[in-house]
Amino acid sequence: MAKTIVISGGPGSGKTTIINQLSQRGYACYDEISRDIIQEGQEAGVDQLFLTHPELFSKKLLKGRIQQYIDAKLVTDSIVFLDRGIPDIVAYMDFKKEASPKSFTEACEKCVYDFVFLLPPWENIYKQDNERYETFEESKAIYENLKNAYINYGYEIVEVPFGNLIDRVNYILNVVEYS
Repeated sequence: MAKTIVISGGPGSGKTTIINQLSQRGYACYDEISRDIIQEGQEAGVDQLFLTHPELFSKKLLKGRIQQYIDAKLVTDSIVFLDRGIPDIVAYMDFKKEASPKSFTEACEKCVYDFVFLLPPWENIYKQDNERYETFEESKAIYENLKNAYINYGYEIVEVPFGNLIDRVNYILNVVEYS
């Protein structure tokens, strides 16, 4: 069974760039699915589904992330990287001061990852775009919510230091290899 490794962090912290680099190096990776859900909402006329219907958005996200977790466990590779994990959903609900349904908590307790890497907010690389509506200040608050959510579910978080892409990816791989 593959080791499941989450790469998490606030918006614009470099997660997707790291996942793309890991994929280019031949590692099995699962992409972030929230952008797809945001784009579906926009096509249906809802600018930011999470802002207008946070629970609906989060339920769609939960379904996709549970499926990613199941699929990742079936991969024959020894390591699988995921761009965000299920506890991210609870962290975002906490950020919006919305109560998470019991099904969210149950999923967090049932689907347990082997490693969690957290990328801190990094203003030098942060950019807003069509799907990333959060300000840098909000990104910092989300980071704290993410950290708290993973700690609350019993994870030992490994914070990825700032640096160039290759250094950050090598740091992650070194931690996984020597743990």
